[in-house]
Amino acid sequence: MTYKQLLHSQSLMITASSIAFPFYLLLLRNLGDSYSQFGLAYGIFALTAALSHPLIGSWSDRVGEKRLLLLYTFGMAVVMLVIPVLSTITQVYIIQVIMGLLGALQKTAEKIALSRQTDRAHTGKQVGHYHLWTSIWAALAVIATGYIIDFLTIGSLFYITSFMYVAAGVLIWQKPKTIELERRHSL
Repeated sequence: MTYKQLLHSQSLMITASSIAFPFYLLLLRNLGDSYSQFGLAYGIFALTAALSHPLIGSWSDRVGEKRLLLLYTFGMAVVMLVIPVLSTITQVYIIQVIMGLLGALQKTAEKIALSRQTDRAHTGKQVGHYHLWTSIWAALAVIATGYIIDFLTIGSLFYITSFMYVAAGVLIWQKPKTIELERRHSL
């Protein structure tokens, strides 16, 4: 996977999650009876991610970051299709465990891929450039979603983000171009 593939796919993934996240919060609150259930749901997500990081880190050495990112993108695509039909807080807790595992996959794989794609002499510049663009896409997604939600249902936003996760997976899956072509178009 090239730096450009990583940047484009992660920007698309972050855009998708930025579209879905505010409305997922509303869903969580509406399904729960109290803020404690809301807190428990996020605690389950965070604990699942934390406890799975060591295992995923070891696993990544065997399977590679590209496969982990593919598992994340296609896993999140499925999760986004399921979220609109959740009807109980127990279902939310199960999705939180799945999303915790997937989030840990993404976080670990992203860091490994970024570390392998940066030129040591310019690591700071490349990491800064990477975070600039992924953050801009996240901000634009939140702003745009605020405007388009008036014309769509909340469920349709999750279906759109599912498609975006699949598109990110396709970007990752593509065979990388030669290193020479990549260097000509880098920073």
